[in-house]
Order: sequence, then C-alpha cells, then structure tokens
Amino acid sequence: MGEYKQVIVMRTDLKLSPGKLAVQVAHGAVSAADWTDKRDLDAWKAGGQKKVVLKAANLQELFELKEKARREGLPTALITDAGRTEIAPGTITVLGIGPAQEEKIDRITGHLKML
Repeated sequence: MGEYKQVIVMRTDLKLSPGKLAVQVAHGAVSAADWTDKRDLDAWKAGGQKKVVLKAANLQELFELKEKARREGLPTALITDAGRTEIAPGTITVLGIGPAQEEKIDRITGHLKML
C-alpha cells in the first residue's frame, strides 16, 4: 500500500507574510483533504498525516501541477484568497494535492523544492 502524504504548493511570487502564508497553507490542506476518498484519508490519518509544503514560482506553475494531478486522479484544491488583508480579492495562493499515496504525488511534485 505504501506511505501517504499531502503536499501544499505555495506561490513564491506573492511574497506573503509568514502568518498569511501559514493560513493559506492550512486552507489548502483542509480543502484538498475534503476531496479525498475515505480509504485514502483514513490511511493518511493512520500514518501520521504527513504534509510537505513546496514552492511554485507563479500561478501558471500551480495550474500546470493541478492539471497533472487531475490526470492522475489525485484530489486537489486551489485556494482563492478573499482579499481582506495582504493581497487582492480572487488571488489564487496555493494548491493542495492529496492526501494520496506518496509515490503518486511524487510523480507530480517530486521536482519541487521545499518552502
């Protein structure tokens, strides 16, 4: 069966404060988990809920990753900010992928660097 994990990919071009970044990552983690089937969600929880935060250069890279993940059948969530604090309303900030089997996610995000 293998290990399970979740990745949250953050845009680095937005230059968010540490607090704003943390909130966006949390939104991505919760929202992507909401799209995960029960078997994978339970396996991920039983394994310690491994999460990794990775860097993407810009919005285009997030869209490309989302499309690749979709083609592999992985749960995803793009997070759009409400714009109440640091950035304009409607700005897409992060992409959550998984939880899912680690090797499936690594095929999509294995080349990215950690935040």
